[in-house]
Amino acid sequence: MKSSEFFEDSEDIQYTLSERAAAASRSTWVSVGVNLMLTVTQVAAGVLSHSQGLIADGVHSLSDLISDFVVLFASHHSKMGADKEHPYGHQRFETAASLAVGVLLAAVGVGMIWSAFRKLEHPQAVQRVHITALWVAVGALIAKEILFRYLLSVAKRVRSSMLVANAWHARSDAASSLVVGIGIVGNLRGYPILDPIAALIVGFMVARMGWGFGWDALHDLMDRSADEEEVDAIRHTLLDTPGVIGVHDVRTRKMGDMILVDAHIEVDASISVVAGHDIAVDARARVLDRHRVLNVMTHVDPRRYSIQSEPAAEDPL
Repeated sequence: MKSSEFFEDSEDIQYTLSERAAAASRSTWVSVGVNLMLTVTQVAAGVLSHSQGLIADGVHSLSDLISDFVVLFASHHSKMGADKEHPYGHQRFETAASLAVGVLLAAVGVGMIWSAFRKLEHPQAVQRVHITALWVAVGALIAKEILFRYLLSVAKRVRSSMLVANAWHARSDAASSLVVGIGIVGNLRGYPILDPIAALIVGFMVARMGWGFGWDALHDLMDRSADEEEVDAIRHTLLDTPGVIGVHDVRTRKMGDMILVDAHIEVDASISVVAGHDIAVDARARVLDRHRVLNVMTHVDPRRYSIQSEPAAEDPL
């Protein structure tokens, strides 16, 4: 699942790098507080109530906490401007952070799967859990779902794929709390094996989501182009510029959540070089103003018009 899919219904408002970084910082610190509380509560309750599923959920919350600090680190560095060694800025810190979150999720998921398999090898050793574990799982589910909706609303507002990844990390933890709760209920009803089975399902969910976000971020680091709809919108903006009579070879590549654009624009060959340059400057300014584009490189191509004369009538004689 591509993070850009979540931006389709968001308001078309442009935010500066500093505004986006500030929004990311505020929302992530909220996430830090929630995940810190859940990590301590879930792990402690899991140990005391003998619930492997709740302990696994607590470890998942710990991975959320670690990813929050990854996001804070990336947000701080991505807002830095261009310099001699980074002429296009540092926006790819966000993409790298999304990749790190994905790898972290995948690693945590694999660890959960391994731990659950070890428990399932000796089902007779699985203990009955205390009902306290169920109440903690329900509380974690509610807290994570609220956190997910808050983080996703901020991510869609500022159009940040890094925050989308972190929001869905929170949703994966909410889903895992639901599965853990079901496993605990089964354990309390006389089926102790359901608790490690719940931990196994949670592990698969976490690993799958980690793979999806990691793979998506890896493609962005390899200069993947923007979505076709966004490329078409940029092309139409160039064509709407006065003096532009054609556009071709529009190429894009992702730079964090921003886009770099290369395009050939066609102008009347009879105009002066200065006039052609002014048209290119105007086209670039329009794209930067209307789209989440970091820079536009334009190449001006002259288009010549040839008027073919009609063939002469044959002499009847």
